[in-house]
Amino acid sequence: MARSAPALSTFTAGEISPRLEGRVSIDKYREGLGILENMIVHPHGGVTRRPGTEFLGEVKTSANATRLVAFEFKTSDTYALEFGNQYMRVFRNGLQVLSAAKTISAITKANPAVLTSSSHGYSNGDEVFLSNSGAMTELKSRNYRVANSTTNTFTLTDLHGAAINSTGFTTFDSGVTTAEIYEIATPYVSADLDNLRYVQSADVMYFVHPTYAIRTLSRTDHNAWTFATPSISGSPNPALNTGTNNYPSVVSFFEQRLVFGATNNGPQTLWFSKSADYNNFTVGTNDDDALIYTIASNKVNAIRYLSATRVLTIGTSGGEYVLTTRNNGPVTPTTTVIRKYSNYGTTDAEPVQVADVTLFAQRGSRKVREFKYAGDVNQDAYTAPDITILSEHLTEGGILEFAYQQEPESVVWARRTDGTLLGLTYRREEDVYAWHRHIIGGVFGTGQAVVESIITLPTDSGEDELYMVVKRTINSLTKRYVEVLKPFAFGTASSSAFFVDSGLTYTGSAISSVNALFHLEGQAMTILANGATHPDKTVAAGGISFDFDVTSAAIGLGYTSKMQTLRLEAGSVDGTSQGKPKRIHALTIRFDKTVGAEIGTDATNVDRIFFRDDSMDMDTAIPLYTGDKEITFPGGFDDDAKIYIQQSQPLPLTVLAIFPRLNTFDI
Repeated sequence: MARSAPALSTFTAGEISPRLEGRVSIDKYREGLGILENMIVHPHGGVTRRPGTEFLGEVKTSANATRLVAFEFKTSDTYALEFGNQYMRVFRNGLQVLSAAKTISAITKANPAVLTSSSHGYSNGDEVFLSNSGAMTELKSRNYRVANSTTNTFTLTDLHGAAINSTGFTTFDSGVTTAEIYEIATPYVSADLDNLRYVQSADVMYFVHPTYAIRTLSRTDHNAWTFATPSISGSPNPALNTGTNNYPSVVSFFEQRLVFGATNNGPQTLWFSKSADYNNFTVGTNDDDALIYTIASNKVNAIRYLSATRVLTIGTSGGEYVLTTRNNGPVTPTTTVIRKYSNYGTTDAEPVQVADVTLFAQRGSRKVREFKYAGDVNQDAYTAPDITILSEHLTEGGILEFAYQQEPESVVWARRTDGTLLGLTYRREEDVYAWHRHIIGGVFGTGQAVVESIITLPTDSGEDELYMVVKRTINSLTKRYVEVLKPFAFGTASSSAFFVDSGLTYTGSAISSVNALFHLEGQAMTILANGATHPDKTVAAGGISFDFDVTSAAIGLGYTSKMQTLRLEAGSVDGTSQGKPKRIHALTIRFDKTVGAEIGTDATNVDRIFFRDDSMDMDTAIPLYTGDKEITFPGGFDDDAKIYIQQSQPLPLTVLAIFPRLNTFDI
């Protein structure tokens, strides 16, 4: 019998494929995990629980697919644009942008409540936000739909369609206003949103789609946005934007030129505008003239993306190309050359740029490749290695969308076809390519909640924000909510933690109940109250009651974060330890800012790790713990010898290293 104490001190390979469970001799096996769910990998080596998602608002029409578009003027002025069936709404700083407010002069105590506002202009079905700083406080600040509209009066329903009964409310005095959710019309129907491409210059965006004319979207204020059809001058040949088969599918800016590509009539053609004159496509031989370039190939390989980094990468259905010039100078009509460098081909998913690298989904949607420069001073060369080879099981079903969160941990997020959210901690300079999967709290039908759209927006706070549209079944209805991933850096106290999904927070004077959970009607709530776990409560009439007075709370749908090691390879005197009986009798786990984890051999056999000791008051929250925990392992003799750790409470978990002590029997 051999004793050993291996160090599992880095997990920078992430969740690796079951196909690699026999490759015990490679470094990535020793750095990998068999399960990594609702946790991310730090580039430093440890793993941490992902934060929860904050509820921002329901989309206009939950019955229809909805897409988010990122609009960034500067890091302090960013917007998440909600595109639905022929409309667009706007989120800024986590709030829905509103139109001008209307003053409410009276509210009856009746069923339904009748609101009076002179010449309000609302129509039945309009969605409004009600602000309440006066009496009849039961009408909390929330969204409603207008019903029974007349010139000066209207009633309200909640977003589930139930009329607002104010019979038992306090008497109205003043201090109530309503404002319609800001919205503008678009030409795009829900079914076409996935193929919508866009690029931005300052306060103007260009949108393209193969069945719609080119559009611009201009912003002059938070609630002042305008769609227009630009006039393309210069009569480009082949034709551009002159009819259904001449609408481009892809768009980019490159070297002060606006670049369109891939119409139905010209699937391999690119149109470059005149330099710094984006709507002018007058061709010529002057250096700043527009140019048109059709890629020559043996097969018709439609252009599927344009990626502008140091060079312009052109992804097609049959291979990857790079635009260069004969003299390595700027792009001109007489010096431009487009060369092919690989033959993998790409899907319709828009790629993501990380520094000077383009990450794209290969044709078939299962493999993600890293298109990067690999040349030297003597020769240009580009490679496209597969960065899903270690975790190919995670992309099963295909990838539809990417979003890159540069700060704080350089994570590329990917939306899978079944609505699962994948993450890739990506740091080329440290050789970190760590995949992890994320199951957002709640259900849709009989399955998991579905992530339908993702974007990231930069901030000045040090962390980029990940926005998403999540589809769930709530109170027997299909609901689509816009949510944002909360910051990873939540502070130094558990009372500031946020590890619930579609959740809301409260901080203030002591309260015994909350009534702002209408979006989660009928759902069981996971609750962190005053920094400690609270028994679950089910939302009824938009609210829950606490078991004690609360000054801070995070309330939402629960989720479990979990990690499991691979079969340990350690301790054998006679060759490998694989297939030999082993017993882990104890281990040390090195934690960082953690409370309330469980450990065992698998999800059905876990024991709680205790973080409260005799010196702590029982009526206060447990402080966050950083350091080592010595644990007697609950497992017995086992040929596999795996270690499973989970966190199911709304509390943080970060594992920096695991140091097991085990006996291996050489038989």
